[in-house]
Amino acid sequence: MDDNLESSDMEHVLIIEDDVRLAELTRDYLESNGFKVTVEAEGSRGVEQIQALQPDLVILDLMLPGEDGLSICRRARPDYAGPILMLTARTDDMDQVLGLEMGADDYVPKPVQPRVLLARMRALLRRAENADQSGDARLTFGNLEVDSATREAWLEGERIDLTSAEFDLLWLLASNAGRVLTREEIFSDLRGIKYDGQDRSIDVRVSRIRPKIGDDPNHPHRIKTVRSKGYLFVKDA
Repeated sequence: MDDNLESSDMEHVLIIEDDVRLAELTRDYLESNGFKVTVEAEGSRGVEQIQALQPDLVILDLMLPGEDGLSICRRARPDYAGPILMLTARTDDMDQVLGLEMGADDYVPKPVQPRVLLARMRALLRRAENADQSGDARLTFGNLEVDSATREAWLEGERIDLTSAEFDLLWLLASNAGRVLTREEIFSDLRGIKYDGQDRSIDVRVSRIRPKIGDDPNHPHRIKTVRSKGYLFVKDA
């Protein structure tokens, strides 16, 4: 087999991590599992590398020299549609919330077992691939339109600014309009893992989506919280 052809078919992962030993171990493990891997240790070059390489997935450390992971994520997002997995030694809920708000798709605390990291990566890559192959499907709810082919949504004809993870959640809820989705179902579908009862990422995303689609955060009429169960997207709000 042609080496160049084989390399072009490999999914490309960019690791932005200043812990050289950890980055090398992660790179070696991912390469042994069929990925092409690029490592960048300087936060100041993070945005440039993401935009130039357009990798299939980014593993981004939170604490970096030159520029921190939150800033990199925020600045790279407008020109990068792929999944960003934030990896950090800090487990503060606020860091997780900020990471999601900046556009991260998942958040994994260190230390993480290589197999767990690989499983989370594959879940994100499957989700991105399924979105690309979803076909031409557009849902309309009054003045709100959601299109899975273009991965865009519009409110009263105006395009809504959504992160990749926010769109995935909005599409999941909208395509199941009229049915309560439990947090367990949402986690299984979007992240490929079981809900542990503690993770707030879905709640954070719902709170960010609501005002973007014209929902009153204090008295939502489109995405309703069903106590002790999950969320309901209302067909005719």
